[in-house]
Amino acid sequence: MNSNLKREIIIENNSHPFHKETKGEEYIKINTRNESCIDNINLFLKIENNLIVDLYFDGEACAISTSVTSIMIKTLIGKTLDEALVISEEFEKMINEQEYNKNILGELNVYDEIYKQPNRKNCAILPFKGLKQIIKKSD
Repeated sequence: MNSNLKREIIIENNSHPFHKETKGEEYIKINTRNESCIDNINLFLKIENNLIVDLYFDGEACAISTSVTSIMIKTLIGKTLDEALVISEEFEKMINEQEYNKNILGELNVYDEIYKQPNRKNCAILPFKGLKQIIKKSD
């Protein structure tokens, strides 16, 4: 994927994030924040029979955190908790410049060069840290 397409996907998901909203239903909620910048995201997860049936977020965050959260949500709805954890682990490997399975990340691969901006790694991983906390909380 070329750099221009990656940039377009990131900008689109920051400008028009998927499932950034507030709902009144009962969801598992976790707040995740980055202490070094403005990132402060609430994740809301609905699980039925070990399946992520809905996931959304609200809060304020930089372009990287917002766009990662948007793409993460699109990727994870309909996945089992185990599948979500595998995707999370592979994403973190990618961000930390380790070997990872590109095939399961889909659109999340647009962040494969985030290592060029080491100060943005925490921004990228932040929503996945929250996801892991929610999954642990639901066990």
